[in-house]
Amino acid sequence: MLVLGIETSCDETGLAVYDTGRGLLAHALHSQVAMHSVYGGVVPELASRDHVQRVVPLAQRVLDEAGARLADLDGIAYTQGPGLAGALLVGASVASALAYALGKPAIGVH
Repeated sequence: MLVLGIETSCDETGLAVYDTGRGLLAHALHSQVAMHSVYGGVVPELASRDHVQRVVPLAQRVLDEAGARLADLDGIAYTQGPGLAGALLVGASVASALAYALGKPAIGVH
């Protein structure tokens, strides 16, 4: 089973491609630490907006590194919680849209 994982619970956008037979095939992480440091902490609205900009390019990157296509995926996993509501909604929305378009399951994980 080939799964794309999406993590957007706070201030890092993380994606990975995992194969149940071969293990972790690719992963990528974008940290927002520098962006939030000027505010002294995470600004939820900025975190959500940055996830929106980063998640699709990172998804393409990990799929390319894994030598996989969207059509190869058996499912999309995403962080359901805990975390910042808006940030979690970005991951859930992207996962749900991809899963719907591909006719595959979206799996929310805590």
